[in-house]
Amino acid sequence: MDDGTNDGVTRREFVTIVGVSAASTLMRADSSTTAQTAPAHETPRIDVSFTVNGTAAHVSVDPRVTLLDALRERLRLTGSKKGCDHGQCGACTVHVEGRRVLSCLTLAATVAGKHVTTIEGLTTDGDLHPMQQAFIDHDGFQCGYCTPGQIMSAVALLGEVCGPEDDDVRECMSGNVCRCGAYSGIVAAVQSVRGFRS
Repeated sequence: MDDGTNDGVTRREFVTIVGVSAASTLMRADSSTTAQTAPAHETPRIDVSFTVNGTAAHVSVDPRVTLLDALRERLRLTGSKKGCDHGQCGACTVHVEGRRVLSCLTLAATVAGKHVTTIEGLTTDGDLHPMQQAFIDHDGFQCGYCTPGQIMSAVALLGEVCGPEDDDVRECMSGNVCRCGAYSGIVAAVQSVRGFRS
């Protein structure tokens, strides 16, 4: 029976040596596999041309870049906000060809040749859009982070089928989340522009 006092390797030492050797072999194999499968070059960029707020825009982007990131990071139009980045809060809402879209879920490449309107493009000669003024008049915001998306959705709603009641507006605006809970002011603002009393 081995009492661990002889000059040989004990069972515990043997297991430790084997374990360390196996781990180091796996690490070397993993690093060589990673080196072999790493891309040889970066993803090719694509050129996208479109119109933003009436002005021609050209960006060179990775095909995976969203419209939101192209607007904020390449064109410095930071009015559209990055809230959830999953299409659940509506803070990034812009208009593409007059229709509201979630720019965080829209690839920049898909708007080539199209007209995009952001919150910055709603003013005319320095005058606020009636919906922007209504949000001010009816306290339709608190912290203001979601407000650009709320206003862009509300402006689009003016051209959509939506019933006359406050609940109809709430339903039509349900894709835009206000974490501060300024919904009563938002509905009042939308209804005032639509000509319905809230």
